[in-house]
Amino acid sequence: MGIRANRTEIEMFLIDKVKEKRLKAGLSQAQLARELDLSVGFIGNVESPNHRAKYNLNHINELAKIFNCNFGDFFPEKPF
Repeated sequence: MGIRANRTEIEMFLIDKVKEKRLKAGLSQAQLARELDLSVGFIGNVESPNHRAKYNLNHINELAKIFNCNFGDFFPEKPF
């Protein structure tokens, strides 16, 4: 993976993992934003390669609750 919108490989891994889980759960970007109590456009901005928006640790913690998974599921097994 390369860097997109000044994002690092680990940031892109996380974004892609969340998108994968979101789609698997059948949630729209707007639905996930509501679950996280964020603006409707936030998830779209995170998933867009043209924006710099990113998830933070609090988001990841809430995402683990929403998707009923471990916090570590959003990270690779080994560092890049």
